[in-house]
Amino acid sequence: MSTYDSLSRIQSDIDSGVIDCVGLVNHYLSNIKKYEHLNALTVVYSNEALAAAKSVQKKIEAGTSGRLAGMVFTIKDVYCHDAHDLQCGSKILEGFKSQFTATCVQRLLDEDAILIGRNNCDEFAMGSSNENSVFGSVINAAGENRVPGGSSGGSAVAVQADMCLVSIGSDTGGSVRQPAAYCGIVGLKPNYGRISRHGLSAYASSFDCVGILAHSVDDSALTLEIMAGADDYDTTVSHTDVPAYSKNSNWDGIAKVACFDNILSHEGLDEEVKSATSSVYDKLQSLGHSLDHLGFDYLDYVLPTYYILTTAEASTNLSRYDGVRYGYRSENGHDLESMYKKSRSEGFGDEVKKRILLGTYVLSEGFYDAYFTKAQKVRRLIRNETKKIFESHDFIVLPTAPTTAFELNSHDRDPLEMYLEDIFTVQASLAGLPAISLPNGTDKNGMPIGIQVIANTFEEEKLLSFSKYLVDHVLAK
Repeated sequence: MSTYDSLSRIQSDIDSGVIDCVGLVNHYLSNIKKYEHLNALTVVYSNEALAAAKSVQKKIEAGTSGRLAGMVFTIKDVYCHDAHDLQCGSKILEGFKSQFTATCVQRLLDEDAILIGRNNCDEFAMGSSNENSVFGSVINAAGENRVPGGSSGGSAVAVQADMCLVSIGSDTGGSVRQPAAYCGIVGLKPNYGRISRHGLSAYASSFDCVGILAHSVDDSALTLEIMAGADDYDTTVSHTDVPAYSKNSNWDGIAKVACFDNILSHEGLDEEVKSATSSVYDKLQSLGHSLDHLGFDYLDYVLPTYYILTTAEASTNLSRYDGVRYGYRSENGHDLESMYKKSRSEGFGDEVKKRILLGTYVLSEGFYDAYFTKAQKVRRLIRNETKKIFESHDFIVLPTAPTTAFELNSHDRDPLEMYLEDIFTVQASLAGLPAISLPNGTDKNGMPIGIQVIANTFEEEKLLSFSKYLVDHVLAK
């Protein structure tokens, strides 16, 4: 069977009788088995997916199917799915089953998308390599000693290795865009609040976004259109109108693009990533677009600000996992206090415990104003400075990550080295703006390179239109 890179091709082949939904699901199940060693999925819903495929095929034949009929998708192990396991890549949620389905997942199911499995991820979405999971590391299909990026690494590899067409990840500081870059696919983080977070396990509530990993901009646009919009279960979701993203055409006109010189000269930027990014800038200018080289004065502050605020929010959000009501409970506790301590110390992994401790510290009396309050003020400055750029520019274009995918276990001894992998993605997260990572060729080892585009508040429509233009006319093949 053909490898499909778009829903439109799948639906065309279904309509012409080349394939049916059952055959399609069996194709993906075969690939899941074939690439089992990549460890991208923690649970495969084989029987449920095949049953759903039969039902959707009947709807197609009757002319009553939804807009996503033929789309086979996976979800990151941070989303609730009624009566199914939810573990967030952690021992602390061992044995827990969801009691409802996340809004974004339900909206896809309602349009006849077929859910085939649950993806491995960094524990509670905390990581940049997908090495922090109780289920073990995920491996990049492009280089089997390489990480896939994180925290949505399992989702990225599932799309990369043709185990599904689309995967729903989550993006707090780059957790969709960075693995998309490492795996050579499209990774979309919408504006904060564009998609309901109901049913998404919280890491840092003022940052967390539902994200989309796909082969194409068109599939990302359609998936966003279906999932986006108001939800009575989430008071933070936007009530602004959702455009018909799937009807959007290529960008038409002169784009005013900003790039940052201090990113191109950053000491951590790999030379091949720099060259690929500069090539995009040159091609844009040759096509008549406006390119302004600016300096972003807050570049050195984005990571400290992000990690102070997200660890603080994580400390609060993860306090609910205590061994009392659900999930893992230590058998070594002899009273209530020791049960709490041992359940949490045994149930959480090292990276999560590190972030909880950091977050508790910055929220503690005597340090709250020095760290948390100050970081909130810097976040506002970063957002204001970023928004100011959009007063005279349509987009910011920059590398998605400073390097290509690094080797497994290579950053274990230096946490700062790991955190620096997020340096170019956290700006959009701090500002709450929509951003996308697109494939931009490969390095000399065949590892994918990503280019990132950031747009102004709720301008996903412009972002997707320009992204289609970039893919068709600018980016390396």
